[in-house]
Amino acid sequence: MTTQPPPAAELSDVEARRIALRAQGFLGAPDRRGGVRAVLRHLGAVQLDTISVLARSHELIPYARLGAVGRRTVEDAYWTEGHSFEYWSHAACILPVEEWPHFAFRRRAYRSRPQWYHELPDDAYDAVIKQLRAEGPLTATELGGAKNGGEWWDWSASKVAVERALMYGEVVCTERRGWKRVYDLAERAIPDAVLHDDLDDRECLRRLVRLAGQSLGVGTRADIADYHRLKGEQFDSVVADSGLVPVAVEGWSKPAWADPEALASVPRGRHRTTLLSPFDSLIWERARTERIFGFTHRLEAYVPKPKRVYGYFAMPLLAGGKLLGRVDPAREGTTLVARQVSLDTPKAVAPMAQALREAAEWVGCDSVRIERMDRPELMPDLVKALG
Repeated sequence: MTTQPPPAAELSDVEARRIALRAQGFLGAPDRRGGVRAVLRHLGAVQLDTISVLARSHELIPYARLGAVGRRTVEDAYWTEGHSFEYWSHAACILPVEEWPHFAFRRRAYRSRPQWYHELPDDAYDAVIKQLRAEGPLTATELGGAKNGGEWWDWSASKVAVERALMYGEVVCTERRGWKRVYDLAERAIPDAVLHDDLDDRECLRRLVRLAGQSLGVGTRADIADYHRLKGEQFDSVVADSGLVPVAVEGWSKPAWADPEALASVPRGRHRTTLLSPFDSLIWERARTERIFGFTHRLEAYVPKPKRVYGYFAMPLLAGGKLLGRVDPAREGTTLVARQVSLDTPKAVAPMAQALREAAEWVGCDSVRIERMDRPELMPDLVKALG
């Protein structure tokens, strides 16, 4: 682990939390003029996931920051006019197109790997590239079928080939269509100005560490490295040149770094009241979420139902700069169903009602029904607050 210079600033736990909230777009006036694309550039990465309850996670991210932006508007902002691409960052993420050069280190690493523990017919890779050049953009189905009894997740040879080409950077995912990846040649989809692997590994890492620090505001080594799934040693190798400055944070047992611009002014403005996707970058890292908010967050979608504590897709409630509870939502027709509401304090009743009403309206529901609460004595108050 890198040796840290003396801290440039000492932050209280409240100051650190407010810096983190502002950096993630939850404190202060939202950039409505910049809209969804500004949110993407500000965060640097928006995670994709197959689960859709209220909406898919990549829709929930701008909603949480901007309010009820149209869902078609969200998709168009991501996938039209070449503003973004999908690649492996924190997970499968939508990334601003200007970050293409920063992932050259990862593309090179993929290219240097052995043959991915499976074989491809000799002509499969070249055939996919040839078809995309002639007919693209195309889905895996249009390339010959996504699943044909192949060994790797039952993928067909053409699906394995195009995914390998995506990892290598010869192919890029330019949108999701019916949740299927749409592939095109990078040379056609990525603007010439950024279509290069000119940055060496160290420069890629330096830039990604700086960008992660800006998106988080303040964070530990693990926080910042986790943002784009870097190794701790990679963080160590570049942090001194990243532009981030060391800070000490009250109650944090480990060293931290901050974006100098985040320290230059006191975070002020209105706090968002909203429901968060479990895949929101504000709460990606469980240890960080517990450290900053005193809130234990765990996605239970893959936990057997009898062992779930908060529900399948429990969405944390953010209000007043704090995480005050969570709700496991569902939809039945035009009714938003709160299968389980868990509140940490009676003061969370009003903001939970507000967040539920706004979420219901956003997804076209005209009513909200509460099925159960972990504190049944608060049920009448929540029902009343919902009006």
